[in-house]
Amino acid sequence: MSSFVSASASALSISDLDRQIAQLKRCETISEAEVRSLCQKALEILIEESNVQRVDAPVTICGDIHGQFYDLRELFDQGGECPDTNYLFLGDYVDRGFYSVETFLLLLALKVRYPDRITLIRGNHESRQITQVYGFYDECLRKYGSVNVWRCCTEIFDYLALSALVENHVFCVHGGLSPTIASLDEVRALDRKQEVPHDGSMCDLLWSDPDDINEDFGLSPRGAGYIFGEGPVERFLHLNKLELIARAHQLEMEGYKYMFNNRLVTVWSAPNYCYRCDNIAAILEFDQDLGAEFKTFTAAPADVRGIPAKRPAPDYFL
Repeated sequence: MSSFVSASASALSISDLDRQIAQLKRCETISEAEVRSLCQKALEILIEESNVQRVDAPVTICGDIHGQFYDLRELFDQGGECPDTNYLFLGDYVDRGFYSVETFLLLLALKVRYPDRITLIRGNHESRQITQVYGFYDECLRKYGSVNVWRCCTEIFDYLALSALVENHVFCVHGGLSPTIASLDEVRALDRKQEVPHDGSMCDLLWSDPDDINEDFGLSPRGAGYIFGEGPVERFLHLNKLELIARAHQLEMEGYKYMFNNRLVTVWSAPNYCYRCDNIAAILEFDQDLGAEFKTFTAAPADVRGIPAKRPAPDYFL
């Protein structure tokens, strides 16, 4: 277990957690000492989770958030508060938006407070290398005066599950499939407790994208992961006796997009992405019988979002 996170961890009571959650919901940071304690408790929970974490229905699936804190509040307004709603987030909590710190720590605090009612899996931005380029590192330094909080959070990233399985029917992952992974057991066998590698199976799960032109696997223009067509999707679903792949990772202007005869769906939950894309966002609700319904929402009104005078991080694949 990480010595950095555990070095000064202290007991965290339910009342402490409730106070921190209330503070974070107001978009107010918590202290560095509180972050360390929160991360220590989160580690104790996450280390027990599988690479393919089981999730029960009903559940609401959410795509990328990217530090858009006030839009996360809109998401909760649409989907309901945790723990009333069971949530599954598909990664990319940080970078690009102005409030990655408050966004990730709120979700982490909810995970510690209600571990069976919120599942957080890893996205390609839950990475030391990526966050040093796209905003989270600089934001931690600006808000705390040191990189200690960034170090705590990036150690937590290493323990996030790589995927989730809803009722043995829906495979949920941030990016997509890998040519080196045929079965869920092969995902379970990966060593996830590390920085995201530049290539290989773990990288592919977080970086790959579906492509309706390419029939099989092809090189990704992102420079990591693959593009994959209908063939790999059908083979993966058939071998693992699944019905659907749900993933995030790609901006969809309408908030979601089905592909391959409704066998794969992309869910995107950051409206007006980077504060300029003018897209709507969506969440995907599964009822107890796995009946699916999308809820869409637009960006939080300008008078409640309080955007600081700072440009978002550099572009790559908006």
